[in-house]
Amino acid sequence: MTYTLDRTLSATSFEDAVRRTKSALSKHGFGVLTEIDVKATMQKKIGVDTNDYLILGACNPHMAFEAMKLEPKVGAMLPCNVIVRYVSAGDVVVSAIDPVASMQPIDNEMLNLLAGKVRSMLADVLSEV
Repeated sequence: MTYTLDRTLSATSFEDAVRRTKSALSKHGFGVLTEIDVKATMQKKIGVDTNDYLILGACNPHMAFEAMKLEPKVGAMLPCNVIVRYVSAGDVVVSAIDPVASMQPIDNEMLNLLAGKVRSMLADVLSEV
């Protein structure tokens, strides 16, 4: 089973892909709680130069609240990470965690149904990026 939902954007800049991703997340009720610039972090911490790579910690508060009501410790698995990464000349890949895959270890049928709804929402986000 794959653990991400993916979309490759061609002939676009990294910055444009980030902008489009944030916009699509917002349209679907997701806020960005955290941003981790992996490229800058790797350079600063270990002196390695990498391609542009940004991790967005995305959260839909309504869905997160419902999940926490069903399974109080689920917060350890939140937020839904979305990555934007440069792969080659003009190609940027946007990937979102697949909530169905990430919730598999939790034996809670209602949570699995909710994860399916969030998966569908994230798939819609990627289709709009």
